[in-house]
Amino acid sequence: MTSLPTFADVQAAARRLEGITLRTPLLENARVNATLGGRLFIKAECLQRTGSFKLRGAYNFLASMSEDDRKKGAVGWSSGNHAQGLAEAGRLLGVKTTIVMPADAPALKVANTRASGAEIVLYDRVKDSREEIGLGIARKTGATVVPPYDHAWILTGQGTAGLEIVEQAKALGVTLDAVAAPCSGGGLSTGIALAVKGLSPTTSVHAGEPAGFDDLARSLRSGKKETNDRLTGSICDALLAPTPGDVTFALAKTLLGPGLVVSDDEVLDAMELAFREFKIVVEPGGAVALAAALRGKLPVKGRVVAIVCSGGNVDHATFAHALARRPQ
Repeated sequence: MTSLPTFADVQAAARRLEGITLRTPLLENARVNATLGGRLFIKAECLQRTGSFKLRGAYNFLASMSEDDRKKGAVGWSSGNHAQGLAEAGRLLGVKTTIVMPADAPALKVANTRASGAEIVLYDRVKDSREEIGLGIARKTGATVVPPYDHAWILTGQGTAGLEIVEQAKALGVTLDAVAAPCSGGGLSTGIALAVKGLSPTTSVHAGEPAGFDDLARSLRSGKKETNDRLTGSICDALLAPTPGDVTFALAKTLLGPGLVVSDDEVLDAMELAFREFKIVVEPGGAVALAAALRGKLPVKGRVVAIVCSGGNVDHATFAHALARRPQ
């Protein structure tokens, strides 16, 4: 691509998604606010169709394709949430979808993806390249590759959540000091940053990542794309991209503030609090920005902060483990 996406592109995506995606609620809890000394809002994308924000970008991508290309189908790769979003977008638009998923992806995400009509191809995260498998399918079938994050149509679709955050906050009479969202390859965080900065230029926007997989945070510090040493090893299965995308990093350098990095234990505590106080189910990867706010890595005291809980597709055992933790 010759130019980066803009705020106007996010607005155009919002028009395509009207009546398709849900306008998820912006939640607030008085007890949590009292503890943190400020106002914390949760954008509950775990309540979105397919259980995560991913339908926004996937539908925007397929809806932006030509009719001829839609007839040839779409192929994507994902550990689960992009898979479900793309599969459902394909079902809604009548596009055949093939999804390359890791063999260790949560069973719930695999089952939900298949339920939306997608064909699933499993691979080994360590031994196989999901990109090579997906590109091979595309060459053989003529299908269009729909990447999980590194494309203007994807990230501007995700950015529509940011439009809603600022509009919902304004309706409550508040101006946001900061917004934070979970980050894997950077599609959600940079898309939201485009939207938030377009409506509220003084609001800072941050990306949250699990410790050991904080490639974007390190890339923002060094000024060049960094790579994670490992491909597995965090409870946040949705946030294990090896390095930032080209498009997303170009945007991140100009739009995002310092990265937020949290441990798996901090994520589990955030999942427990989200259920206990906000009555929502959040998967590990969806809870990293909340964990950063609760632990003071994203300061809330004396401020108004909104964070995105990006997904709720968690298996029973992991969620039970989170709920069994003692409140901190």
